[in-house]
Amino acid sequence: KDGQLLEEGITEAGSMASFMAAGTSYSTHGATTIPFYIFYSMFGFQRTMDSIWAFGDARGRGFMLGATAGRTTLNGEGLQHEDGHSHLLASAVPNCMAYDPTWAYELAVIIQDGLRRMYVNGEDIFYYLSLYNQDYQQPKKPEGVDAGILAGLYPYKKAGKGKLKAQLFGSGPMLLHALRAQEILADKYDVAADVWSATSYVQLRNDALSCERWNRLHPTETPRVPYVTRVLKGAEGPVVASSDWMKSVNDMPARWIPNRFVALGTDGYGRSDTRDALRRHFEVDAEHIVVATLHALSQEGKVKPEVVAKAIAEFGINPDAVEPREA
Repeated sequence: KDGQLLEEGITEAGSMASFMAAGTSYSTHGATTIPFYIFYSMFGFQRTMDSIWAFGDARGRGFMLGATAGRTTLNGEGLQHEDGHSHLLASAVPNCMAYDPTWAYELAVIIQDGLRRMYVNGEDIFYYLSLYNQDYQQPKKPEGVDAGILAGLYPYKKAGKGKLKAQLFGSGPMLLHALRAQEILADKYDVAADVWSATSYVQLRNDALSCERWNRLHPTETPRVPYVTRVLKGAEGPVVASSDWMKSVNDMPARWIPNRFVALGTDGYGRSDTRDALRRHFEVDAEHIVVATLHALSQEGKVKPEVVAKAIAEFGINPDAVEPREA
């Protein structure tokens, strides 16, 4: 019953100014507000990075919600709107907590914890949450996943039995493709691939960097182990990490993952087409996840190269297509 709804229109600078005023009102006016700034994802960090940097430096608090996120999810809008790099830009802001949830329950957990951290504990942080416009069925929240959601990674669906093992990471709607790839790998190739929800590659990296720094400055103490290393202990096979963002986002925690690591992402300019066509173009759909998994297993000597080549042909993948980043 209390609060304001500001419909700013097509004015990214003005909207960001309103967010800054609301997010710093606790200190400038002694009146705490909880701003939720919802915008076209491409028109946040891409358009107003300088203002976002100033907001963080001013110790602003609140939630930035990058709607219609991802390079392939807002189909038909092309170069102007398809955002595949805001998480990379968000990682440059020291006190920005960036998350890429798939499920509504993940979003609820992150917002609830953000409210606690900013408005109960008084932490000088703010949040960037990427939201999508693809409709899909929402599952019930599993038990005991809150800590993993906040840390950036948790096991979502374990595989059944299989001759070979692999690990599939997915964030946003790409988790759906990881789940479909899990089925294909099990049914056609006898590969048992566990599926993980990667809610934040950025947070995984930040945690690992903190552990690395602490270990460097405390050489006589028991070394701290990054969360991503600990949670993957005992997880067999290569890791294939997919997202609707540039590969450099997925790559962020790679050097703290002992498994062979492959990143699938959407490097390159956006273009107008259907979601299926865009995901095939950027090589992030379920079939490409399967091929990447088989190839990684082949590099480990567990699958013959001919099996990978046959899969590429059967899935109708053009091996001589132009690199999406250069298309």
